[in-house]
Formats: sequence, structure tokens, C-alpha cells
Amino acid sequence: MIKRDRLGVGFPTITRKTAQNVLQVLKNERLSYGPFTQKFEKDFAKQHGCQFGLMVNSGTSALQIAIACLAERHHWKPKDEVIVPAVTFVATSNIVIQQGFKPVFVDVDARTYNIDPANIEAAITPRTRAIIAVHLFGQPADMAAVNRIAKKHRLRVVEDSCETMFATYHGKSVGSLSDIGCFSTYACHILVTGVGGLVTTNNPRYATLLRSLANHGRDGIYTSMDDNRRRGKALTQIVEKRFRFIRNGYSYRVSEFEGAVGCAQLDIAPRLIRARIRNATRLTKALKPFASVVQLPWHPPHVTHSYMMYPIVIQPRAGIKKKDLVMYLERHGVETREMLPLVNQPYYRKHHKVRETDYPVARWINRNGFYVGCHPEMGIREIDHVAMVLKRALSKYLK
Repeated sequence: MIKRDRLGVGFPTITRKTAQNVLQVLKNERLSYGPFTQKFEKDFAKQHGCQFGLMVNSGTSALQIAIACLAERHHWKPKDEVIVPAVTFVATSNIVIQQGFKPVFVDVDARTYNIDPANIEAAITPRTRAIIAVHLFGQPADMAAVNRIAKKHRLRVVEDSCETMFATYHGKSVGSLSDIGCFSTYACHILVTGVGGLVTTNNPRYATLLRSLANHGRDGIYTSMDDNRRRGKALTQIVEKRFRFIRNGYSYRVSEFEGAVGCAQLDIAPRLIRARIRNATRLTKALKPFASVVQLPWHPPHVTHSYMMYPIVIQPRAGIKKKDLVMYLERHGVETREMLPLVNQPYYRKHHKVRETDYPVARWINRNGFYVGCHPEMGIREIDHVAMVLKRALSKYLK
């Protein structure tokens, strides 16, 4: 039987272990930052090739403190510039503006939908300070090229990996390929904690600064209530400094509940990724005869893909109206979403004078792209239903 409630773009996988962990939090009477969250941070960072991990309340918060950290550490000035891909969720560029900097958009690659390194250098000015490389839809960006350009121009690099976990680029994990990696565990993402995000880094100075920024700018000597249990001189230092704030920070902490759910999710992460790859592979095989009218996901051989979703873009001259195709899917129970349009958004057109026509690939994606779900709660029947509906809709356009 087709589980139509599973045909959305995402659906959480809740296990018995999830419930056990949440109940354990209540039994422990420890609702603030505690052992579950600490374990989740440590294990997630390790599995992504990083020494340090910090859980915060969203992927957006992760991005915001990443930029704030680099700005403080490297002495950025107001109106300095950060390069952002022209196709991404609005949070990527919103946080740049909120930190007092200017996002400079760069068009994306037509096959991977990630930032196109060939366009980056033309966007660099004397005020450029960083590049945010976004790993869209589960696929790593071309980090070797991005890092090569960044090194040449002495720029910092942040990975916006909110849609990508457990994927590799030349054998190295996302989140470990730059100065700071940012992830999201929001509902319907790859790992789901309800709300939440993570920051990863291999730089100990960044790690200390990031934790302070997420906790009101507090002195790094005090990170949790466990520090109150120290003895002797260490306790004296804690008492003297636990209410010492050394920078302007934020309240981006999570409760122990999110950490408990995260630990349960991490236990089943390999199964979740295998299911996503299985579902995406089955969809691609079913839709291969229609490759002349719609572009299906593709990734180079040195990259692994974790398929947070399944993007589809109508090919030029296919004669298909996106609205008609999307509404056909929706009427037949298949949920769709836009492929993260940014440079055509009213706010950016009005307040930042962004012209979509300056980004032809993004414009093509905005006008012709959408995605469907391929999450682990979709079984073979659900995937085959999505494929059947798409094939019916597309068959009349084959020549």
C-alpha cells in the first residue's frame, strides 16, 4: 500500500531509541546542555572529519556565528563582502547582511547546481573577505577549486552544508573542507532533531570563539553547569568568570532533548543515507528515458551524494511549463518544492538591486527547477508512484 503521507519532501524517522533517550533526559532531570548533546557534538564532528563540533538551535544560527567568528578573528570591517552562490536558501545570504556585510552573488554550475568556481574570481574585489560554498541537495561543491581561489586571494571559506551530511569530496567529508562547516538538523533534513544545527571546525581558536558566540559571548572558561563541580583553584576561576561576557553574542543554545534525539539519529545515519541513495537511484533509473526533457541529478565520480532531496530541471526547448508539471504532481499526491530561488526574490530585487538576468543558470533553474522527496520513509512503492506520475506527465513531451 502506498503511504501517501510519506510522499512529501521529508519525513522524520523516529525509532524506539529516540523515545528512550528523551525519557532518559527527563529521568536525569537535566534539560540544559548535558551529556547527550556533548556526545552528539563529539560523534558528529568525528564522523565528519573534524576535531570540534558545536550544536546550536538552527543551521541559520550556525552560519551566523561562523561569519561572526571569522569577522572577529580576522578583523573584517562593515560593508566587507562575502561571496554567495546565486542558488541557495535565503538564510545563506541573509546572515551576511545581518552581520553588516555585503553578499556578492555568483552563478552556479548547470549540472551540480553548486557555486561555479569559474565565476568566482570575477566577483572578487579588494573588500572580499570570504566565500560561502553551499553543498546543495546533498552534493558537495567543488571545494578544491574554491579553496584554491580562496588561498590565492587570502579569503576564508565557510561550508553551508545544511542540506548535506555524510557526503565526501575526494574521500574527505563535508564540513572538514574549509575553515568552518555548518549543518542543519531541522525537520525533514538528513538528521532530524526538530530544531537544531551544528558547526564544525579543526581550528581550536575558532571552536572556542564559536562556543562563546552561541552562549551570549560568555567567557570560554564556563561552557556548562558541569563546570560548577570543579575543585580548588579551578572552581575559584569558574565562580569569578562564569558571568563574564567578553563579546556581543547570541542565545543559540539547544536543550538536552535535541541532543538526545540527535544521538538516536546518529545511530541510524548509515541506514538513512543508504535509503536515500537507494531511492534516488531507483528514481533516476525509472526517469532515464526522459533525460531529453528533464535534467536529472548528476555528480562527478570523486563525489558522493547524500540526496536530501531529488532535484529536477526542465530542459531548454522541452516545451514543458513548470507550473503545469508541478500541479500535475501535486494533484496526484506528490509534493514538490522550488529549488531554492534567491536572486529573483522581492527583497533582494528591491533592497539590494539584484538582477536575476545577471545569473543565467540560476534564472534557468528558478524558472524550470523543482524537487521531490527521496527520504528514507519512502519505500519502493512510494518511489515507484512518484516515478509513475512523472512518467505520465512527461510522456507526451518525448519526441
